Amino acid sequence: MFARIMDGLAADWMIADRGYDADRFRDGLKDKARRPYIPGRKSRDTPGRYDTRRYKRRNRIEIMFVRVKDWRRVATRTDRCPKVFLSAIFLTSTLMGPNGAI
Repeated sequence: MFARIMDGLAADWMIADRGYDADRFRDGLKDKARRPYIPGRKSRDTPGRYDTRRYKRRNRIEIMFVRVKDWRRVATRTDRCPKVFLSAIFLTSTLMGPNGAI
């Protein structure tokens, strides 16, 4: 599934938590010419390098998803048609604006 997502993604880098620190993820990102910003697991002998400043700002993305879920229509998924559901997510994200306020 990871390879399918990476094929359709137009990004130069990817931020992820320690749970995604696996060689297959890192190699898959490097094959697609994307930089991984994933801190190494504590059990890893040589943790991968990543930009700590960029990694610390990942909470903005997590906050955006929490605010999108505040909209009842998105949280309960009352729309069964995938196109309508995705359009509700786009509408919510557009109305929130860059600072996350509606």
